[in-house]
Amino acid sequence: MSIPELFLLAIGLAMDAFAVSVCKGMSLEKIKIKHMVITGLWFGGFQALMPLLGYLLGSVFAEKIQKYDHWVAFVLLVLIGMSMLLEAKKEEKVDAAMDPKSMFLLAVATSIDALAAGVSFAFLSVPVAFAVILVGLITFLMSGAGVRLGGIFGNLLRAKASIAGGVILIMIAIKILVEGLIG
Repeated sequence: MSIPELFLLAIGLAMDAFAVSVCKGMSLEKIKIKHMVITGLWFGGFQALMPLLGYLLGSVFAEKIQKYDHWVAFVLLVLIGMSMLLEAKKEEKVDAAMDPKSMFLLAVATSIDALAAGVSFAFLSVPVAFAVILVGLITFLMSGAGVRLGGIFGNLLRAKASIAGGVILIMIAIKILVEGLIG
């Protein structure tokens, strides 16, 4: 997987966190820098941790299914992408709480797809450390921006972010499958 592909993957994975950050920003009375940083750290941290865990889990099985690795990556990314497209239709409500329990639950919920993407890293040529840092950093930045934008634009961005993320992940999945089938 090339650096531009990793960058697009990171953006696609960050879209769930961005969408929830927009909702978080909508729920806050007054947006402060600390809200943006707290949200970015929680979401970015978990978006970095989960692909690493997924990679470690996937590495256990990588040698056993290397012949079908492109299919595994394709299925995982398409499922994540389709899930994001379906979520775009749902009305999402997020309260203004910034306490560790609330943020932990949101961070886990928005990073489950990153765990699955990390499993696909084990089957592809992915510089894992770079990918994990890139996913975490992009999610941190997009989440902080999402809180701010949520205070400004509200619901307009949430659905569009989920749709964009889903489409990006499905496009990457198709490319991986085609490359795996061709050679």
